[in-house]
Amino acid sequence: MSIHASMFKDHATLYREYAEKKQKILAMGGPQAVEAQHKAGKMTARERIEYFFDPGTFTELGMWVKHRQTAFGMADRDLPAEGVVVGFGRVEGRLVAVAAEDYTVMAGTFGEYHGKKFADMIDFAKLKGIPFVGMNDSGGARLQEGMDTLEAYAWLFRSQILASGIVPQIALLMGPCLGGQAYHPIMQDFIIQCRHTGFMGIAGPAFVKTQTGEEISLEKLCGVEAHAVKSGSTHVVAEDDKDCLDKAKELLRFLPSNNREKPPRIPCDDDPERLIPDLDTLVPAEPYKAYDMHQVINRIVDHGYFFEIMKDFARNVIVGFARFNGRSCGIVASQPNWLAGGIDCDAADKVARFVRFCDLFNIPLINLHDTPAYWIGSREEWKGILRHGAKMLYAYIDATTPKITVILRKSFAGAYLGMCCKDTGADIVFAWPIARITIVGAETAASVIFAKEIKSAANPEEMAYQRIKEYRDLYENPYQAAARGYVDDVIMPSETRKYINRALDVLENKQEVRPWRKYSNINL
Repeated sequence: MSIHASMFKDHATLYREYAEKKQKILAMGGPQAVEAQHKAGKMTARERIEYFFDPGTFTELGMWVKHRQTAFGMADRDLPAEGVVVGFGRVEGRLVAVAAEDYTVMAGTFGEYHGKKFADMIDFAKLKGIPFVGMNDSGGARLQEGMDTLEAYAWLFRSQILASGIVPQIALLMGPCLGGQAYHPIMQDFIIQCRHTGFMGIAGPAFVKTQTGEEISLEKLCGVEAHAVKSGSTHVVAEDDKDCLDKAKELLRFLPSNNREKPPRIPCDDDPERLIPDLDTLVPAEPYKAYDMHQVINRIVDHGYFFEIMKDFARNVIVGFARFNGRSCGIVASQPNWLAGGIDCDAADKVARFVRFCDLFNIPLINLHDTPAYWIGSREEWKGILRHGAKMLYAYIDATTPKITVILRKSFAGAYLGMCCKDTGADIVFAWPIARITIVGAETAASVIFAKEIKSAANPEEMAYQRIKEYRDLYENPYQAAARGYVDDVIMPSETRKYINRALDVLENKQEVRPWRKYSNINL
C-alpha cells in the first residue's frame, strides 16, 4: 500500500487540535460549574494553584489521564484531568508538590485514576524530597467505578503513610471531604480547614440518618466546631480559600523540605541576647494565680511572632512554631489560665503528636512548664489518662531533636516528667527562681505524711500550717533539683530568651545514636 502525504495532518492541524484538547481540559467542568463554585464561596482547583505557587513556576503532570470505566453511563463521560490537578512548582522559591481536587468535574469525585494521580503525586514528592500539599474538595467516592474506586483509596493511604516522616504533608479542607476519603487528610501532618466551606467526616448527614436515625446538619457534624474544637482533627482554621492558602505558605516557612534537611533559618535582626525586664514580674509568684502563657511566648520569640497549632482544642497546652535568632523551633507550653495547665487525655495527645512531628523533621523543641499534674478522677481515668499520658513520655524520650526546657513556676508529679524534664529527654533545663519543682504540692504532702500528727495536735490548724510551710520551704523551689543536676541553671525570667538562644547554639550539631529497633511500641 502506498503512503500519501494527505494521510498525515500538517503541523498547523496537529497543533490546533492539541490546543483545543488542552483548552477543553483547562476549562474544567465548564462555565456553569465554575460559576457554581464561585457562588459557593470557593476558588476552582486551577485558581487555587495559580494563587498558591510563585507566578509561572507550576508544572502540571497527568493532565491527559482518563478513567477507563464504561458502566453506569461512564463510557461517554469525559472528566477533564480526572477531576484532580497535580504537579509541582515553587512556593516562595521552594519546590512543593500538589494535588488539587476539582469540584467542577463530577463534584471532584474520587475514582480509580483520580486516586492514582493523587497517590502518584505523593510518591513523587517523597522520592524528590519536597513537601506535599493536598487541596481537598470532593463529593466523595465515585460509586460508578465500584471496586476500582475502593482499591484507589488503598493506593492513596499507602502512599501517604509511606511518605510520612520523609516529607511534610499538609491537607487543606477547602470543600467537602466525606466517607473513606476523609481518612486521607486525617493521616497527613497538618489540616487547615476553611471555616465556611471545609467539611470532613466519615459519613455525611444523609448517610448518618439512614444508618443511625440521627438528624444533624453538615456544619454541626463535621465542620470547624466539630474538628477544630471537639475532635482535635483540625490544626488551623482559615476564613476562606485565600486565607487557607496563605496559612499553608506560612506553615511551610517553618518546615524543611524533607527529613534529611534542617528547617530553614532566616536572617534575624531581633537581638538573641535581648533581655526582657517585664518578664521578671509577669508571672505571679503565687502558684494559684492564673495568667496567659501567650504573653511569655510572645516576649521571648523573634519579633513576637508565634504560629499556633490547634489553638481551640485542649487549650490547657499550647503548641506551635516560632523562631529564635532566625531558627525554626517548636514550642510546647502549659496554659495556666485553662484547667490550670493540667494535662488531660486530649492535651497529652496534642503534645505527643506535635513533638513527634518536630522530631521527624529536625525541629528543636522549647518546652515551657507551669503545670500542676496530670488530671485525676474517674472521668479522665476512664478515658485512659494513663495510656494517653504515656504518649508524652514516649514522644519526648524517643525524640533526638534538640530539646530545651524552661520551668517557669509549677512542675509537679507526673506532669514534670511528661513535659520533658532532664531524664525524659531535655538536653538543657533552666528554671526561674519562682519555680516549684516537686513530687506534690506542700498541702497534699502534709495531708499524707503528717496526717496523724496534725490530727492529734493540740492546735491542728497551727500544726498543719507549720508542716506545710516546712515542706514548701524545703522542696517547693528550683534549688533541690539544681543541687541534684536535674536543673542546669536557675535564671532570671528576663534572661530566658538569651539562654534559649545560647542553648540552641550549642545544640546546633547535636547527634544522638540509639540501638537499632523498628520503632517504639507507643501507647496508642
